[in-house]
Amino acid sequence: MYSHKRVLVALDGSASSDAVLQFLMEIAGPLDMRVLLLRVLEPIPPMAVEGTRHFVVDDVEARRRESEEYLAPIAAAVRARGVDAAWEVRLGHPAEEIVAAAGEAGADLIAMATHGRTGLGRLVFGSVAESVLRHALVPVFLIRQPDRTAPAPKAAVPERAWWSVG
Repeated sequence: MYSHKRVLVALDGSASSDAVLQFLMEIAGPLDMRVLLLRVLEPIPPMAVEGTRHFVVDDVEARRRESEEYLAPIAAAVRARGVDAAWEVRLGHPAEEIVAAAGEAGADLIAMATHGRTGLGRLVFGSVAESVLRHALVPVFLIRQPDRTAPAPKAAVPERAWWSVG
């Protein structure tokens, strides 16, 4: 059986990206995986405030710090479960940065969530997952965001329970 040794996990802070981690933590230890947690910050262009001469400019460094504060405890919790973990924050277009980071890290697998947009939503917002699937040079494992209208299974684990720090 082929096992993936290096897995890049793209996280965006959503419940579905947490689901990817929950699944991987079940198999990462037994398969001796190394996990790279990645958060991509998409550039936000300056915006004019209507009726004024003011512009709102993206505070990239503040968003980078927030992302680091999001990833660091997750990586620590992954390590506490005996799995080698690192994290990285990148700035750019998410699909491009995910594929590039996987190549640079020598990842054998990319794991990420998909929001499951279809129709007009997919046309307007695009699909990061689809773009990664098309351009990645390694297998891509996707978990679709669960349907929020469906009742949760009785044995469901509370979100973020496995990595909660405090």
